[in-house]
Amino acid sequence: MRIAVFGNTYQERYIDGIDRLFKILSRRNVCIEMEASFYEYLCHILPEPPHINETIKNHRFEAALAMSIGGDGTFLHTAQWIGDKEIPILGINTGHLGYLADASIENIESSIDDIFMGHYRIEPRTMIEATSPDWGEPHPRYALNEVAIMKNDTSSMVDMDALIDGVKVANYRADGLIISTPTGSTGYNLSVGGPIVAPLAPVWIISPIAAHSLTMRPLVVSDTSTLSVTTRSRSESYRISLDGRSFSMEEGTTVVMRRAPFVTKVVQRSDHQFIETLRSKLLWGVDKR
Repeated sequence: MRIAVFGNTYQERYIDGIDRLFKILSRRNVCIEMEASFYEYLCHILPEPPHINETIKNHRFEAALAMSIGGDGTFLHTAQWIGDKEIPILGINTGHLGYLADASIENIESSIDDIFMGHYRIEPRTMIEATSPDWGEPHPRYALNEVAIMKNDTSSMVDMDALIDGVKVANYRADGLIISTPTGSTGYNLSVGGPIVAPLAPVWIISPIAAHSLTMRPLVVSDTSTLSVTTRSRSESYRISLDGRSFSMEEGTTVVMRRAPFVTKVVQRSDHQFIETLRSKLLWGVDKR
């Protein structure tokens, strides 16, 4: 098996578990490709460099499985590397919440055993493709969690005209607007009062950030819709963020969002349950008495 490995550079607390992981993979004669900067980092913190076959320096790589070692941010970073290859991603949690990471570094042996015995399933998670005729240079286009349109730090609220399939939905006057996938519903969307949505539901969630009107509430729409948002601001610009990768846009410009032509494949344990994850990691519905 050929595995592509990605990770963050904050792993000092998990040296023993990561060292154990690569020894397990070596014993199974796994062919490992590793993102170059992560490999350099591990060479400094591990007792001895992990045995790999080659480093990943660009998007020209292939693998049967990808491993994301870190938290949810690392998983999103890994999804960016994978892009349209649709390589299944196994998240190994060494972060804080690790909502997307289904395996624990403390129990990594059993997780690797499950992979090799086929005791897992793959969930296809939809992504958002964001484009604009006003982008003058290459920018990120795809988001697994959300696209967020936001005011600049020093400016007043922004004015956003939103249309779905050419029909006006609303004029949002707010600090911003979040267009979230079901995967991202437990992230930024949840923090502004948006609903939690089951990961495989075929919908988007549109949630305003600090709306100026009490009638502006989160809205759930079909993910077959095309959403366009034209943003105006008293300042000359506003910001747009795709899974945390943000850049500036001129005020008065339009961003168009639709379902991406490919998915991110997430590896889950066979016994993984969405509601159980909500209860264990977000304490949803937990009786604290």
